[in-house]
Amino acid sequence: LARWAMAADKPLALLIDEIDSLVGDSLLAVLRQLRANYHARPHGFPQSVILCGVRDVRDYRIRSGSTGTLVTGGSAFNIKAESLRLGDFDREEIAALLRQHTEETGQHFSTEALQAIWTQTMGQPWLVNALAYETCFRGGSTEHSRTVTEADVLQAREQLILRRDTHLDQLTDKLREDRVWRVVAPLLTGSDRSSYTARDVEYVRDLGLVAPDRPLRMANPIYSEVVPRELTWLAQDDIMHETAWYVDSSGALDTDKLIGAFQEFFREHSEHWMERYHFKEAGPQLLLQAFLQRIVNSGGRVEREYGLGRRRTDLLIEWPEGERARKYVVECKLRHERRGLERTVVEGVEQTAAYMDRCGTETGHLIVFDRNPERSWKEKVFRDRRTAQSGVQVAVWGM
Repeated sequence: LARWAMAADKPLALLIDEIDSLVGDSLLAVLRQLRANYHARPHGFPQSVILCGVRDVRDYRIRSGSTGTLVTGGSAFNIKAESLRLGDFDREEIAALLRQHTEETGQHFSTEALQAIWTQTMGQPWLVNALAYETCFRGGSTEHSRTVTEADVLQAREQLILRRDTHLDQLTDKLREDRVWRVVAPLLTGSDRSSYTARDVEYVRDLGLVAPDRPLRMANPIYSEVVPRELTWLAQDDIMHETAWYVDSSGALDTDKLIGAFQEFFREHSEHWMERYHFKEAGPQLLLQAFLQRIVNSGGRVEREYGLGRRRTDLLIEWPEGERARKYVVECKLRHERRGLERTVVEGVEQTAAYMDRCGTETGHLIVFDRNPERSWKEKVFRDRRTAQSGVQVAVWGM
C-alpha cells in the first residue's frame, strides 16, 4: 500500500470488504498496519480507508493466536472517523427498482405483489433484490409476459428461506453470540423480562436483525421466519409424525388432533429436547413451532408474530381447502406464578380471541406452558374450552 501510494499521482481511497471475516492475529495485523502508517497519508499511504462489514470496528473482538488472550486492537481504533450503516429502501425506492425490471422486460407487478415485497422485506436491500430475483427469474414468473402476483412473491419467499442463502445463513450464525441471543430470546418468548444492555441492542440493530426504531422487534417478516426455523431445524427432522395423520378425507387440517398430538409429544419428549436446546428459555415455543412446521409445511404455512413484552407468541396456520385458505390461530403463553393459572388462561383467551378477530378466523387454540418443576404432569396437562367476552370459543391446552 505504501509503494502504491508513492507511485500514484492522486491520493488513494481503499475499501476493504468483509473485513470482519478476518479473525484473530490476521485481523489484528491489518488493524495495526493501518494504524502504523496512518501518519504517512497521502503520499506514503492511502488517504482514506473504508472497512466494510456487518459490525462496527468497536465491536471487533480479537483473540491473539500466540497467547489466546482477548485483544481490542489497541490504538488501531482511535483513528476511526465515522461509522455509517447502509440504510434500507423505502417504498418509493423499491417501486423505482422494480420499474426498471418492467422497463427492460415488459413484466409488470400487481399492486398486491409490490405491497408483499415491501411488507416481507421492510426494505432490507439484500432481501429486496433476492426476493425480486427469485420471483422473476427462478420462481413462477419466469415468463415475463405474465404479471407478478402476490402468490408468486410468497412462493419465492418460501424458497429463499428453505434454501438458506449465504446472507440468511450468516445471519442465523450470529444467533450463537450471547449478546445477540440476549436480545432475540425475549422476542421469541414474548417475555417482558430481559438481561440485555443498550450496547447489545445497538449491536443487533447494526447487524440489521432487529428494526431500527421502537418497539424492539425483528426487522422484517422474513427474519421473523428464518430465526425460529433455523433454531428448530434439527427438531423438525427428528419428529416422526406425518402430515397425512392430521388431514381428514375432505383435505381439512384437524387442528384439535394436531395439538392433542403435540401435547402428548411434549409430555414425553420435552425434557430431552430442552436439554438439547442452547436457548432453553424459548424451548417450549420453539419445540411447538418445530412440530407445527413439520406437519404444516407439506401443504400450508405457519405465520409468526412475536415481540418484546407481549407475554405471548402468536402463530397463524394457513391451510389450503379447495379454492380458499383456512386459517387457525395458535396462541402460546407461559404460566407466571404471580398471575396464577386462571388469570393466565383468562388473559390468554381474550388475547387469542382478539387475534382471531384480526385474522378473520373462527378456530383458535391457546397453549399454556407450565415450567414449574415442582408441579406434576397431571397438574400441568389439561384440555378445556373457554368463551371470550366477544362470544368466541377458544380451545385451551395445558402443557
